Amino acid sequence: MTTKLANIANTCAPDLAKAIIDWEDWLRFEKNMSKHTLRAYGHDMEYFINFMCSYHGEAPAIKDVADAKIYEFRAWMSKKTMEGTAASSRARALSGVKNFLRWSDRQGLFHNAAIKCVTTPKLPRKLPRPLYKKQTFCLLASFDEHENWIMSRNKALFTLLYAAGLRINEALSLNMSDMPDNGFLRVMGKGSKERMVPVLEIVEQRLAHYLNACPFPKERQSPLFLGLRGKRLNQGIAQKAIRDLRKEIGLPETATPHALRHSFATHLLENGANLREIQELLGHASLSTTQRYTDIDSKKLMEVYKKAHPREQQTAAPTMDTQAEQ
Repeated sequence: MTTKLANIANTCAPDLAKAIIDWEDWLRFEKNMSKHTLRAYGHDMEYFINFMCSYHGEAPAIKDVADAKIYEFRAWMSKKTMEGTAASSRARALSGVKNFLRWSDRQGLFHNAAIKCVTTPKLPRKLPRPLYKKQTFCLLASFDEHENWIMSRNKALFTLLYAAGLRINEALSLNMSDMPDNGFLRVMGKGSKERMVPVLEIVEQRLAHYLNACPFPKERQSPLFLGLRGKRLNQGIAQKAIRDLRKEIGLPETATPHALRHSFATHLLENGANLREIQELLGHASLSTTQRYTDIDSKKLMEVYKKAHPREQQTAAPTMDTQAEQ
């Protein structure tokens, strides 16, 4: 399969081209990176290679990357800034190039210490944008009026995303052999990290209803969620299904498949689940990622404070002296 990284390798000197292709193989087969990450890294490396080509006036070789100075890397990042590239995209580009240089160092190809001095762009704290409970239930109930196997599939998929907090690509990567067993679902998350997620009975019911209506054969290694032609459902089709639905029932533009995952975490937190439990369910590597869900409004925070703080409880309860005065 031809990829962006394989294509841009054709614009480099042979030694750098081989290094890029070998790095891509490592990302794909050793690190098992998703196609989305590979696509993003391919775009970022293409930009970097084109910059180096323009900077040196010829197709760059390993020596050019190995000898690149801090001001060259800064010029590359500055160019992206001047073109209006968002801080998050610049940070991702820097991360991809650093990844390639670290891999090259470990392979004994070359070493470049200058890249370590390039500061990652400061990212604004991006908060999750969950749906309210009423909006979530409205979304999941809206399929009841449309009874065909496609709508049954969408209902099962979006119920699974909300009830189990899955990423959309995690759900679409499931096969028939991954069907819930004894109330649990085995999920392969980012970085090939496997986790067990509890599944509600309603999820199993909706999956069973969808599979019963689905006209295609159900073999163990067949994709669980299928498209119109019986192939694995494309993520873009699932996203379009929610886009169409949110217009129909008046939900905000923030109503996306990923918003269902945010809603799962936020609603659990509101109902008393602790961060460690939510971190485990979401498959977050770092607790700091999960802590974004604690950014609740001041009114809710004050309510929690008044209910939990012993001094506040003592103030609310009448004391012996107060009772005597009464």
